[in-house]
Amino acid sequence: MTNDYGNELIVTIVKRGWSEPVLAAARGAGAEGGTILLGRGTGIHEVKTLLGIAIEPEKEIILTVVAADRTDAVLDAIVAAAELDQPGMGLAFVLPIRRITGQVHMFRKDEAESPGTPRAPV
Repeated sequence: MTNDYGNELIVTIVKRGWSEPVLAAARGAGAEGGTILLGRGTGIHEVKTLLGIAIEPEKEIILTVVAADRTDAVLDAIVAAAELDQPGMGLAFVLPIRRITGQVHMFRKDEAESPGTPRAPV
């Protein structure tokens, strides 16, 4: 499903160390890049112990903005690279983007406008 605004956000949550394969797969499928954030799991199955001390698993969250017509290809590549079809490997989901700004690298050169002119959503 695509939105009327032309861009979507793929959020991918994986175990620490898996973000690079995710980004490489996303780029290979047409994404321009991504942002990696660190997080920790708090689910019921996330708590592990070492000598009785709770260890909270570290996660990497990859945010990838893509043109809506590329979302399915990029998501499929992410699923394959991160093995998200296997239990416990992570998850990914897509959110529509209603408005976006400051994303110059995603505009094509033929869409350039004079400075100060508002741009339509891509």
